[in-house]
Amino acid sequence: MTGTIAIVGIPVPSTDPVFLSVVVVHIGFGLGAVVAGFLAMMSRKGRGTHARWGKVYFWCLVGLSITMAALSAVRWAQDYPLFVLGAMAITSACSGRRLRRHPRLHLTAMGWSYICMLTAFYVDNGKALPLWKELPQLAFWIIPAALGVPLIIWAWFRHPLAVGRTGM
Repeated sequence: MTGTIAIVGIPVPSTDPVFLSVVVVHIGFGLGAVVAGFLAMMSRKGRGTHARWGKVYFWCLVGLSITMAALSAVRWAQDYPLFVLGAMAITSACSGRRLRRHPRLHLTAMGWSYICMLTAFYVDNGKALPLWKELPQLAFWIIPAALGVPLIIWAWFRHPLAVGRTGM
């Protein structure tokens, strides 16, 4: 792998067509996971819309994890932290999926998977993003959790399904 190319303004450290093909697929899965995860979070919980978007999120995250593993293997020295974050994201999502009948545990695991996914994105790309590039590298590691964990805690105590009320 030699050279650098920019995709949507973000530098990619290779011009190898196979590597770039995997990056494009990775970006597609990432965008799908971000959108589907957000829609699942914002939709009425239970069967129906939430479950459908949750499945889309999960399978996009599976694809994202597979492509992340391939990309990390090629650039292990630089990307192993991204591999760890991706492994945490998919492990949490798998746990969340198994725990869907336990609302507090489900929302914690799925919320954490989303936080890990966003953290990996910002750690890898924050230095090239408008506004974010002005922040220190440590901020890319902290901001997703600093915003996401309070939302998870809020949902633990306020969300009707998490506190045992129905009628959403």
